[in-house]
Amino acid sequence: MNRQRHEEELLGPYVLGVLDDADVRRVEEHVDGCVQCRQEVTALREMEAALGEVPAEAFLDGPPQGGDLLLQRTLRQMRQEVAGARRRRGALTGLAVAASLAAVFWAGTRLGGDSIEVEAGPPPTPTVSAQPSPPAAGTKVASATDAGTGARMTVQVTPAAKWVRVHAAVTGIRAGERCRIVVVSRDGTRTVAGGWVVGTAEHGEGKGAALDGSAAVDPADVRAVLVENESGKQFVSVPVAT
Repeated sequence: MNRQRHEEELLGPYVLGVLDDADVRRVEEHVDGCVQCRQEVTALREMEAALGEVPAEAFLDGPPQGGDLLLQRTLRQMRQEVAGARRRRGALTGLAVAASLAAVFWAGTRLGGDSIEVEAGPPPTPTVSAQPSPPAAGTKVASATDAGTGARMTVQVTPAAKWVRVHAAVTGIRAGERCRIVVVSRDGTRTVAGGWVVGTAEHGEGKGAALDGSAAVDPADVRAVLVENESGKQFVSVPVAT
């Protein structure tokens, strides 16, 4: 890699620790001199750590019924809880609170409609020397940037029993857009995994959003994950390798 070429497909495997020594050196040499890729690696590590704090049993029953959650409210509550937890018990507790809120959130099968209040319980007791769990077998991480819209997305697709969990970090979409994450199957079938309203920069979400959702799609059948608005305008699509 060099500063003129961002081989983004290597950043996810690098964070997951599956590259060989030669590729690890290439990535680290490039990241040292590239602010964009360094920020991407930081975001991927935070995503991996947060997802590692979510217990696997929280996902065993598949998507809950009557979802339709608005992510903006969840993100705001997450930030408040993390800030409070850091003041009381330090950063480790804040991470655990963020992970527990991520486990609670699931967006419904259509954008809009009534939202469901998400109430966070008391922060869990921090665990000394806790280490994030390794990604589940078959987990895929991929990134893409749309040259036309400027939108960028990094997704992590985790397989479950005939459905998938989707974590997406999205940037570059203007405030006020009502967006949804769509999982595209090999036959072209589209399944909405979640939705949110892009916030303003002063509230934080305008700089980017971290989303957790799920879709009733067989893990082996996932072709891509995309972001579009209510009118069907596509901002960015990330191919998911098999």
